Amino acid sequence: MEIKNKTVVLTGALSGMTRAEATLRLEAIGALVQPSVTKKTEIVFYGDNAGSKLSKAEKLGIAVYDEATLLKLLESAPLVADSNDSDREFNAEVLQEIEDGETVEVQGSGSKPYELKNVGGVYSCTCPAWRNQSVAIDKRTCKHLISIRGEAAEAERVGGEHNVRKTSKTESDKPQLLLAQSWEDHVDPTGWWMSEKLDGVRAYWDGSTFWSRLGNEFLAPDWFTKGLPATPLDGELWMARGMFQKTVGIVKRQDRGQLWADIKYVVFDAPDHGGTFEERLKYLHDEVELGAHEFAEALEHIICDGFDHLAQELKRVEELGGEGLMLRQKASAYIGSRSTTLLKVKTFYDAEAKVIGYTDGAGRHRGRIGALMLARPDGITFKCGTGLSDDDRRNPPDLGTIVTYRYQELTDGGVPRFPSYIGVRADAEWPSDAIHVAEATKAWPDSKPSDKTKTAVTKPVSTPVIQTTSEADEADETSDDKTSWRCEFSEGSSNKFWEVAVSGNTHTVSYGRIGTSGQSKEKNFSTDAAALADAKKLFGSKLAKGYTQV
Repeated sequence: MEIKNKTVVLTGALSGMTRAEATLRLEAIGALVQPSVTKKTEIVFYGDNAGSKLSKAEKLGIAVYDEATLLKLLESAPLVADSNDSDREFNAEVLQEIEDGETVEVQGSGSKPYELKNVGGVYSCTCPAWRNQSVAIDKRTCKHLISIRGEAAEAERVGGEHNVRKTSKTESDKPQLLLAQSWEDHVDPTGWWMSEKLDGVRAYWDGSTFWSRLGNEFLAPDWFTKGLPATPLDGELWMARGMFQKTVGIVKRQDRGQLWADIKYVVFDAPDHGGTFEERLKYLHDEVELGAHEFAEALEHIICDGFDHLAQELKRVEELGGEGLMLRQKASAYIGSRSTTLLKVKTFYDAEAKVIGYTDGAGRHRGRIGALMLARPDGITFKCGTGLSDDDRRNPPDLGTIVTYRYQELTDGGVPRFPSYIGVRADAEWPSDAIHVAEATKAWPDSKPSDKTKTAVTKPVSTPVIQTTSEADEADETSDDKTSWRCEFSEGSSNKFWEVAVSGNTHTVSYGRIGTSGQSKEKNFSTDAAALADAKKLFGSKLAKGYTQV
């Protein structure tokens, strides 16, 4: 049987060897072992008590073989793929693994069997003994889980603190990371360091542990972090372009499992080094030398030659499915806050919104959602259907979930144009002063969106912060004590200004060529707060279109 470069899945309990050993030996002879069955799967090997994976493989017409065939194939295969892979095996043998997303039924004392599940590395059982335990769900077990996975495997899974995800207790405990501003075309990129903007998960390495921006621990396996320096690093956990959602799903798991083998830690800075960026970059390439660490590498940076070079590189990266570019100022220091020394360059803007409802799908999407109904922090609502996969439409994000979407620009009313769904935002915080927007539908699938699609906006207690740049956490250009704002736009022969001033329940918008008085329009509102909120919204939309605050 030809196995090299074939996509292979293992399912069921193997008697001749553990699943981990079978995986390593298959990889040693060139197989691509994957955790789940898809249309791209070419071969499935099954053991006793094979579950839904075998059924799915047969339904898809995938070649399936029993354990005897697998053992014969592996007779001449080496015991491990390489010296490093042996570190990836669990210490305790698993009798029968319950794969991520899989459900196994076990007959109890009653007429109805109990259901055992694995969701993101958290195992559960519907029996009362599991449900009534007063410990965290990821630390529970029961006799049914033990009978399937084995006593030693369950003891290793729930024992000790190895698989308990830690969270920062205070704001000061969170990593103080350098955050980017959005690049504007009045900034000459010549001489800046240029790199690809990765669509991964930001991760701070403190010398022993990975942490998210918000101070949540990523439970990486020991074999993944082996060899990383004992000094802090800043980078992203990344798989490949367009694989953001899959990356999030892996790094948020609690089982420190084999799926981390698909992840790379791409490092782009050394926060505690203290030198210039060039000195830090040299340190990274010396410390994380290409090939020295199986799962870590330093991000490539090149010097930008100017606007044309920036445009060419941005086009190249986006055509490859990349998110955009990053610009780093020469000789800049590492600052643990947002800084103009680090700029992001993208054709489209990204922002966050909250799911408040769903619309019904039609045609091929009948029985699934047609679009998500989203609300921005400033209270503006809109629909977003582009970018949703079939699975997203069958199992959409829950109401209240914060998601990332991409858009081209804002309309004069502040509504995103051409919004496209990116995915659930990992470790995001909703602004405390965001305008509350009531949920427009019930939770899916109980909702009937077509019967109720209007949203109810609750007036804010305090003046809202209006989103003015590409991300929700960058809305800091307006403040509660200001009543007037001015911005300008200069490109080619175009040199114009736009400003708004609020007086009581009226605001006045002025616009025209720089150096002239321009034209003015006045608008009245029912309350002072309404006039102020509308002025901020208009100002934010201008900044999103490329104007610069002055």
